Amino acid sequence: MKRSRIFCGFIALFLVGSAFGILFARVNPSSAEIIFSNLREFLGGNINESMDRFSLFTFIFFNNSRVAIISAIGGVLFGIVPAGILFFNGFIVGIVVEYFHLQGEDLLRIVLAILPHGLIEIPAFAVAGVGGVEWYFELVKGEGTLGERFLNGFRKSMKMLAIALVMLLVAAFVEAYITPTIASAV
Repeated sequence: MKRSRIFCGFIALFLVGSAFGILFARVNPSSAEIIFSNLREFLGGNINESMDRFSLFTFIFFNNSRVAIISAIGGVLFGIVPAGILFFNGFIVGIVVEYFHLQGEDLLRIVLAILPHGLIEIPAFAVAGVGGVEWYFELVKGEGTLGERFLNGFRKSMKMLAIALVMLLVAAFVEAYITPTIASAV
């Protein structure tokens, strides 16, 4: 299977998850509010209003890097882990977007608070997942002994993970330094 098809599949799962999140928040706004409150409380313990931008940048980068590593390593399990990560992230994004929209927040402002860094961050998770899936395919269809296939797939996965980490570094910078300025301009 080609990388681009796997990548597009992962992006599609994120978008489907987002649609389900929006639908969930519309159908059950009280549950969406509980999920949003829990998410805010979870993140609130790590992120606060007085946090300087560099601390925010490092927090975002390390948190997202952990998710990308899980996605890359978990991709070896038939791609189930990165698929779940992307769908779940989409679901949460959908809930957050619709929650704020239902609270009367301007849709353009919501999109501008997510899109600048999201255009880099979500594809980075997909790239990490593609690496994991390539590892799986190398194990199953590769040439050589099981050990050789394992190492060859691991190398492929780590190359894709390295690309994803660079993307996440850029995304974290955008999220900490650029997104707040863009979103507050509206």
